[in-house]
Amino acid sequence: MLDDYQDIMTVPEIAEILYIGKNRVYELLESGTIKGFRIGRVWKIPKKALEEYILMQSRLK
Repeated sequence: MLDDYQDIMTVPEIAEILYIGKNRVYELLESGTIKGFRIGRVWKIPKKALEEYILMQSRLK
């Protein structure tokens, strides 16, 4: 599923993968729920961080 994406992803890519809006992705990043970093005003999210978030969410349910 994530093989088609680069190792560092952007907010629009995360939104597309999770089927959520970009604003929700920003909320998850700001809260630290999804780990990422900023370069200037642009968020970058490591693919590993997204995989960890997905695994964490699947364990909670």
